[in-house]
Amino acid sequence: MLLSGGRLSNFCPVVRFGVLSPRTGRRILMHAEHCRPGDFQAYFCLLRYCYPGIMIWLLLDEAPCHTAILSRLLAVQLDIVFVWLPKQRSELNAVDQLWKELKGDLAANRQFRNIGEAVGYAEQWVLKLTDNQALQKAGVFSKSCWLKRF
Repeated sequence: MLLSGGRLSNFCPVVRFGVLSPRTGRRILMHAEHCRPGDFQAYFCLLRYCYPGIMIWLLLDEAPCHTAILSRLLAVQLDIVFVWLPKQRSELNAVDQLWKELKGDLAANRQFRNIGEAVGYAEQWVLKLTDNQALQKAGVFSKSCWLKRF
């Protein structure tokens, strides 16, 4: 199973880990207070729970929590293979494109009472999309989307 992974952390102090299956449009989200290796490793366990018994190929950038030795070791134990995206090429990551759409919606004349409300809104925005809407917003249906080869 190929999953495009990413994290949304620059719209509020809470980090949102997320993956998108470019084949099905399924999304799996988890939030954490930090983007530390331990938080990322907890996300691996969630992915393995959601995709039991199959190899997971996870597209990632080289963020420190992704490249940490313990993250790599746990990934091997859980049968998760990292596929590294080229540096400075966030447009190749479908999840980053989905986050871009979300950020545009979050910034559209909207004010939240607190961080929790903003995080809840963001999560619902992503999860309420149909699978096709998520794939469309992530750019997977684009003629030039390189993920189609997988």
